[in-house]
Amino acid sequence: MSGIVRVGCVARFLALLTALANPLPLCAQDNADSGPSRALEAPSDTRPQREKFWWSDEWFEKGLLAVPANHEVIQREVSYANLADKTEVPALLFRPKTPGTYPAILFVHGRRGIDDLTTRLPLRLAARGFVVLAPNLYAARFIEAMPVAHDPATEMDVGAGLDFLLSLPDVSTTRACLASHTRGGYYTLMAAVAQKRQGRQAVCYVSYYPHWQDPRAGEADQVYRYAGEVDRLEIPALIMMGEFEQYQRRRSIEMGVAALKAKQRDVRLIIYPGVGRGFDFRGPQVRTFADDLATKDSIMRAAEFMESHLRRHTKR
Repeated sequence: MSGIVRVGCVARFLALLTALANPLPLCAQDNADSGPSRALEAPSDTRPQREKFWWSDEWFEKGLLAVPANHEVIQREVSYANLADKTEVPALLFRPKTPGTYPAILFVHGRRGIDDLTTRLPLRLAARGFVVLAPNLYAARFIEAMPVAHDPATEMDVGAGLDFLLSLPDVSTTRACLASHTRGGYYTLMAAVAQKRQGRQAVCYVSYYPHWQDPRAGEADQVYRYAGEVDRLEIPALIMMGEFEQYQRRRSIEMGVAALKAKQRDVRLIIYPGVGRGFDFRGPQVRTFADDLATKDSIMRAAEFMESHLRRHTKR
């Protein structure tokens, strides 16, 4: 009996070594641009330095830190019409207090809706030097916060928001970038692809842990597939999520990113270690140090990404 126990222990030990040698059985290592996270107690990233998008010689060799743009932000309530059915859509408009014109971002909320926590996301983007429109899709359609059902009419409200945003006199660009989190990732995907606004009005796509599936789809589609519109996303995309994201959401994101990379699309997936869903807006009573580090890094990378794509579309 003791011999059987010893063999069993050896087998388990060998299995553990195998797991450590192949730490992420999912496609995260292949498709995430941020490398391994909790693969080992002290993870290492042995990819060539040219593949480490986050690398900075200025910081590593000289100790110089990038200085973010910081603007005091003002906000005001606005509204615009969805001409398809004459719905009036209330929205919040955020912009730097300093007079002038700034690049355009359309921010779309998720299933939580617009509230005191989620309004911090468009505010942080505006503080980097953008005009940010944040439509309240649920208020426009008298939908309670956290809905399970999905009203496809709200998708057209997003597209109408792009029309309104780009018409504003304090916008400096002829195009906008789309920013979102959770279900907002589906809304902006549909505005870009199904409404054929990508390239024409929207030149980049940024989303935190997007819901890349039609909320009306069945259980199997929610768990094992991503929305077909993902395959047709052609504008540069930056996707961010925590390593502890829910499995079904993480699976569709990783599969969608893998498909876009196979098509040679400009897409980047950043997985932040030590955080899960909501790291970008969780309140102070539950917020962790890792949440804050990930949020600060992600907002700076998102701002740099969007500014780089909007720069070429400055109004002449």
